[in-house]
Amino acid sequence: MAFDIDMIKQVYANMTERVDKAREIVGKPLTLSEKILYSHLWDGNPSKAFTRGKDYVDFAPDRIACQDATAQMALLQFMQAGKPKVAVPTTVHCDHLIQAKSGATADLKVANTTSAEVFNFLESVSNKYGIGFWKPGAGIIHQVVLENYAFPGGMMIGTDSHTVNAGGLGMVAIGVGGADAVDVMAGMAWELKFPKLIGVKLTGSISGWTSAKDVILKVAGILTVKGGTGAIIEYFGEGAKNLSCTGKGTICNMGAEVGATTSTFGYDESMERYLRATDRNDVADAANEVKDYLTADAEVYANPEKYFDEIIEIDLSTLRPHLNGPFTPDLATPVGELGDKAKTNGWPLKVDWGLIGSCTNSSYEDLTRAASIAQQAVDKKIKPKSDFGINPGSEQIRYTAERDGLLDIFENLGATVFTNACGPCIGQWDRSDLKGEEKNTIVHSFNRNFSKRADGNPNTHAFVGSPEMVAAIAISGRLDFDPMNDTLINEDGQEVKLDEPLGIELPTKGFEVEDAGYLAPMEDGSGVEVKVNSESERLQLLEPFVPIQPENLQGAKLLIKAFGKCTTDHISMAGPWLRFRGHLDNIANNTLIGAVNAFNKKTNFVKNQLTGEYMGVPDAQRAYKAAGIKTVVVGDHNYGEGSSREHAAMQPRHLGVAVVIVKSFARIHETNLKKQGMLGLTFANESDYDLIQEDDTFNFVDIKDFAPEKQITLELVHADGSKDTIMLNHTYNQSQIDWFKEGSALNVIKRENAA
Repeated sequence: MAFDIDMIKQVYANMTERVDKAREIVGKPLTLSEKILYSHLWDGNPSKAFTRGKDYVDFAPDRIACQDATAQMALLQFMQAGKPKVAVPTTVHCDHLIQAKSGATADLKVANTTSAEVFNFLESVSNKYGIGFWKPGAGIIHQVVLENYAFPGGMMIGTDSHTVNAGGLGMVAIGVGGADAVDVMAGMAWELKFPKLIGVKLTGSISGWTSAKDVILKVAGILTVKGGTGAIIEYFGEGAKNLSCTGKGTICNMGAEVGATTSTFGYDESMERYLRATDRNDVADAANEVKDYLTADAEVYANPEKYFDEIIEIDLSTLRPHLNGPFTPDLATPVGELGDKAKTNGWPLKVDWGLIGSCTNSSYEDLTRAASIAQQAVDKKIKPKSDFGINPGSEQIRYTAERDGLLDIFENLGATVFTNACGPCIGQWDRSDLKGEEKNTIVHSFNRNFSKRADGNPNTHAFVGSPEMVAAIAISGRLDFDPMNDTLINEDGQEVKLDEPLGIELPTKGFEVEDAGYLAPMEDGSGVEVKVNSESERLQLLEPFVPIQPENLQGAKLLIKAFGKCTTDHISMAGPWLRFRGHLDNIANNTLIGAVNAFNKKTNFVKNQLTGEYMGVPDAQRAYKAAGIKTVVVGDHNYGEGSSREHAAMQPRHLGVAVVIVKSFARIHETNLKKQGMLGLTFANESDYDLIQEDDTFNFVDIKDFAPEKQITLELVHADGSKDTIMLNHTYNQSQIDWFKEGSALNVIKRENAA
């Protein structure tokens, strides 16, 4: 039986009336995305049609999911909201704070010791406020959600950008910052600009070496890392129906890498099979009763160009396997063409590691396809040339895979099976085979491959592919290996060829697990005491942010002008810094240390205008804060791309940064800045980025007149006394301006609760 089945049945009960009303108001057939959005309006039944990409809309999500690294700050904020219990079903999953090093048993034991304080805090807060708690080792949040909570037609938010994975089960699932989650936990509406819609029509059927992962690798190459910003990607067509449910999840998961608000698929037989295989017959039965409401109207898919803002068509029968990278997930290359491209660009051809797992590709089906390649290496006496690491997606998958002999296959190949956790995908990898910043290549089945992400080495060239392709490339030890056409020499000196991978969609003997790792909260947690040691270096109770006054925005100084790609990893690194995610002041010491200074092309080396000295970014910012001077960060396109981590907004805010001015924002980061009471602005004329000089002073001359759809005038005062006046755009509505004036969205919640 499913979690929250009564809630799911209520969603379906409301859906028919609300969708019918929405169709009447909009006056045309509806996409699946529109059906879910219009059936989750905060005010209930629709009363108006919304303009895509323009109207801000209040929604009522069905549930919330938080991972341990982001849950700390989210729950520290919720503790300030004055609420006795979360208003909607919420879960916390401990998957980020477990470092991959020696293997599952040893690594989990170390994590439970080194992060005991954080795990105990999260467990006690969950118990107090009615939140379901998944213990360390239970699995990766998005795989656990897919197995237990996701349901067709639902809406959920999660404090992780890959919350979108649940689109594989027909949800509208959206990654948000912790402050957004706090709104919903506190029983308030959740605001989102009504998304545009990108339709991806899939025809044909995948076969051979091509996998579901190659669909999104191809889409990433088409849309780039910002092409999906502000849009929901809806997949449809016979090709979509031919994909497994977990394959759909893989595609939706990596939609975060093109900036999409989320991605989703219409309800079909593969989803029903998956629901029943994961012991949710009741959900499948309920979904079948309203199945016409859980996919788009037939007219939409018959004539998609009338109903979507953009259409992409991919023939799965001709789609080739891809490897994307390095350093960006949208650099898409068919496998057979990668060798020449690598030689031209000087990418190392020798592959040191093949890593299989992550929230993108750690399902049972993924493991079987990769294991079929690994078994061939054993049977054909091919000695792997690269090291292997495996991260199962959940304890249920790990237990079932062990029962069915899949893990033995990998271990016979010399692979290390890590904990059911994120591990190397988020930089939680104690990689012992490299010293310094040696140039090298790895291949993995993850979703992101930004510089330094996996192992902290800026010269690690990471390439993203399917689990089976990662297995083949790692066995060969060469980036230019094409398993469809190339051969390998085995230990007997014979020339052998790998056969096509074989996968099993769902375990023939069913899923099995002894302890899934779930702890239900107390019915009444009012007596639970949550303690935070004032001397802790891991946890720190929050103090409300003080509003930024108009006078603070005259005479502001430049902190850094970031050059090129500046993701949330550049603004607030993960890896070893994850241990400070619950301590705002300590983690603030990594603020923007990965951003490249446009004036000297160095990282963590900026000019302190007060002294003229060059120093680390956090050091310079703390000097400005001590002097009572607000600062400005300037950035390029798609600033804040990547993770949903609100630390990338909270840290600069805590240190005294008041304004971020960029050519364009990634959606989640822009919202996070707004939530924390900062100004997130864009150049009206992108070329004005070039006017910013190293010693500039900023005067936001008309900030007192801050209003929706009204530009802000910025006076730049240069070191020689000359001035430039430029115009800045913003997307703040009146509610968001109130957040700014109150100091943060959380301050508004506290004020309203006090009233």
